[in-house]
Amino acid sequence: MPTDDHPETFHVTTDEQLRAVSNLTRHRIMAALRFEPATITQIAERVGLAKGSSSYHVRLLERAGLIKVVRTRKVRGVTERYYAMAARSIELPDPGEGGPDVLMRHAVADLEASPADGERQVRMAHLRLTDEQFAELGARLNALADEFRELSDPALPDTSLVFALFHPAPVKNPEGEIK
Repeated sequence: MPTDDHPETFHVTTDEQLRAVSNLTRHRIMAALRFEPATITQIAERVGLAKGSSSYHVRLLERAGLIKVVRTRKVRGVTERYYAMAARSIELPDPGEGGPDVLMRHAVADLEASPADGERQVRMAHLRLTDEQFAELGARLNALADEFRELSDPALPDTSLVFALFHPAPVKNPEGEIK
């Protein structure tokens, strides 16, 4: 992370913040700022956007409080602003029953956009767990993700880790009865 004064978690609580983080382009901008600050021009290059589009999305993220200016410098009479994430992680409100899970949709879009010949590990497992086992698995997955996040080096290529541990909705048969 760029500085140690960043809070650990930013809690998305307003509609403006939710709209800002729900956009795939803005999600990718935040990912580009995950480990080091960047200017509008650098963000545009990293995300593959026109500078004007990058500026528009950065303004929306800044207005929502998700990113912030962490330093400025004068270059040939123009002030360059360096943006960084407002916190180490972002926590979204639960989507509610039947609502879209924004982070999972972004993760799937990023996975689909990743090089087909690139290295990746994708796995799905169907489990039957007690409540205690479910809680333990969730805690262990979070701890493992935190452990490797601490090892992250901005000089290395980006790697995304996404996991979802959940109880699927009950399956109903054609008569509407829950199986």
